Amino acid sequence: MKILYIITSLTMGGAENVLTNLADAIVAHGHEVKIAYLTGEASVLPSNPNVEVISLGIKQNKDVLQGYIKLRALVKRMRPDVVHSHMFHSNLLARLLRLTITIPKVICTSHSTDEGGQLRMFAYRLTDKLANISTNVSQEAVDSLISKTSIAKHRMISVPNGIDTAKFTFDNSARILKRNELKVEDAKVILAVGRMHKDKDYPNLLNAIASLKTLRQDFVVLIAGDGSLRESMLSLTEKLGITDVVRFLGTRNDVSDLMSASDVFVLSSSVEGFGLVVGEAMACQRVVVATDCGGVKEVVGSQGFIVEPGNSEALASELNRSLDLNAVERSKLGATARQRIIDNFSLEANVEAYLELYLA
Repeated sequence: MKILYIITSLTMGGAENVLTNLADAIVAHGHEVKIAYLTGEASVLPSNPNVEVISLGIKQNKDVLQGYIKLRALVKRMRPDVVHSHMFHSNLLARLLRLTITIPKVICTSHSTDEGGQLRMFAYRLTDKLANISTNVSQEAVDSLISKTSIAKHRMISVPNGIDTAKFTFDNSARILKRNELKVEDAKVILAVGRMHKDKDYPNLLNAIASLKTLRQDFVVLIAGDGSLRESMLSLTEKLGITDVVRFLGTRNDVSDLMSASDVFVLSSSVEGFGLVVGEAMACQRVVVATDCGGVKEVVGSQGFIVEPGNSEALASELNRSLDLNAVERSKLGATARQRIIDNFSLEANVEAYLELYLA
């Protein structure tokens, strides 16, 4: 079977990691896979060299038609059995391909409860029947987009993201090395991972840390990620007087090691589809404190702490509670968290779900 994946970009992010992991796994099942991405530089890539990665070179609006033509030529040349697109712009482009070329099956995947305003939702509704089926990464996200687009319930289904539990696992040696490298050997470490984007609501986290600092001084916060809001977050950190306990690490390629090095993982988002990093942290046996947005509660279950989005005082309270856990309590919660991911959100389950859709 030939599968062409289309995604908006291959920069650092949850959807991009999900796609490249899926592509690697599908190739391992003996299928031919190519990935086409619309814009930007590719920094998240599949590990299997047999997966060809193709840039459509869309840098601005005037390039969209040329990108469409290039994508159409790729489809004509490859003749894929399935075109599987990810994220709004790619989903729209994949659907519109069917107006000018025959494609046996088109599957469109969203990765959030919020993919834009009314115009985007109208575009989704208008082109819905050009896709065989659409998916989203949690039932919460499915329900949200169905209500916004007014498409029939059977036209979008939930296929939860898969976590690579071989890659994301607790490593005590990595913990020791990374804590020494970052000079946090004696501190309780809170880790946040995610791009500097409004949906991640870092002001919520930073305000929570300011409140937490009034309660205790035995912790440090590591933030791995970059983006357009970085400078404003640095300024807010200074304004709140928490520069001594907050470190911005920028984009990292050692996230699993950082998770092993941490004691608590925090997600402060206002919008999520699934909360991939939450699942990855749980797979690393970390205590998780996360906001109740998108499918995060579906991932965490009772194996972590869930708080209301945008409520920095509640976030501070639960962070304080999580840091107060003793070693035995933390270890027990971490073990049950990892087992939950293995049982419900494995990469293998995600791959099997998509293969079933491809072959249906």
